[in-house]
Amino acid sequence: MAKRIAGVVAALLLLPYALIVLYRLDFIHPVSTLMLADLATFQGYDRRWVEFEDISPSLVRAVMMSEDGQFCSHHGVDWGEMKGVIDDALAGEATRGASTIPMQTVKNLYLWNGRSMLRKAMELPLAIAADAIWSKQRTMEIYLNIAEWGPGIYGVEAAAQHHFKIPAAKLNARQAALLAVSLPNPITRVASKPGSGMKRLAGVVDRRAKRSGDYITCLYE
Repeated sequence: MAKRIAGVVAALLLLPYALIVLYRLDFIHPVSTLMLADLATFQGYDRRWVEFEDISPSLVRAVMMSEDGQFCSHHGVDWGEMKGVIDDALAGEATRGASTIPMQTVKNLYLWNGRSMLRKAMELPLAIAADAIWSKQRTMEIYLNIAEWGPGIYGVEAAAQHHFKIPAAKLNARQAALLAVSLPNPITRVASKPGSGMKRLAGVVDRRAKRSGDYITCLYE
C-alpha cells in the first residue's frame, strides 16, 4: 500500500514536467488551474486563444516591463531578485515580489495561489524546466493566454474584448499599460475602470515599454 501511494505521489509530481514537454507543441492550448476550478464549480469562463503574432506588441512590451523586465536575460528564475527577497525576509523586512513570467506561468498551469514555501519550492524547478524547453515566445504566448484579467476572464483576447471591445491585436499603448498593471490583482484593478493610482502606474509602465528595445530582443528581433 505504501509503495502504491508513493508511486501515485511520484506520478503527480512528475506530471507537470511531462506536460511542459507536451505544451511545447504550438497547436496545444493549455488551461490554468483557476480555469479548471471555474469549470469544476460550474462557473465557466471566457478564454479565446490567440497566437503570439496576433497579440499587440504594445501589450507584450507593457506586460514584460511591468512583470519581468529581465525576461529575456534570465533562465526562468531571476536569482538576483530572489536573493533580495530572501535577504529582506531574513532581516525581518517586508518582502517584494520576485516572480518571473516563467514562474507565474507554471504556477498558473500547475499550482495554486497563495504564499507558501512548498509552492515556491515546486515552482522554481518547474520554471527552470519550462524556460529550457519552451522558446521565450512560447512562454509569453502561454502566459498571456492563461493570465486572469477579471472574474472568469482569462487570456488577453478575452480581456481586450471584455474591457475595451477590441481584439488583442488592436490594443494601443494606453490600453496595454492598463491591462499590464491590473495583472497583480485583476479583481480589484479593473483595466477599463482605472482609478488615479492605477493610471499613474500605467503611465510609468507605458514609458518603460516605449524604452524596452534592448530588453525585448528575445521576442522581437
